[in-house]
Amino acid sequence: MTDTQNRVAMGYIKGVFGIKGWLKIAANTEYSDSLLDYPEWHLVKDGKTVSVTLEAGKVVNGELQVKFEGIDNRDSAFSLRGYTIEIPREAFAPTEEDEYYWADLVGMTVVNKDHTVLGKVSNLMETGANDVLMIDGEHGQILIPFVSQYIETVDTGSKTITTDWGLDY
Repeated sequence: MTDTQNRVAMGYIKGVFGIKGWLKIAANTEYSDSLLDYPEWHLVKDGKTVSVTLEAGKVVNGELQVKFEGIDNRDSAFSLRGYTIEIPREAFAPTEEDEYYWADLVGMTVVNKDHTVLGKVSNLMETGANDVLMIDGEHGQILIPFVSQYIETVDTGSKTITTDWGLDY
């Protein structure tokens, strides 16, 4: 696995704040301030990767704002606008039993109890009541609630999810 394949996109830099190099972040995490748990970030845009170290961060009116070491003015900060924020997967905290990071579920093959391959997880969405697997395959897109009623097993070793879900649902 290459370094790029071992990193997970966690958001992007959407703009600058003030004149001292602070940046506004759009976080693709459950809690935006959880990005502050990672001191080293990889910023990626147009095939270019920049490694930065977090100097400070805060949430202001629900918006994550960060400052990187060596980025001390508005112009330097503005040059980072639009970069995707990637974090090495190995930096993630271990999960509890039956807990999974979304990034680990994306790409898994989904099969039902009849051993029919439904497709691969392309994304997940949060509905408020529960998360939903978005599965793309030869049967089109299938949406399956990620709840124990429908999810039988998640095998991270074989990257397979077994579900109690028929093609006619």
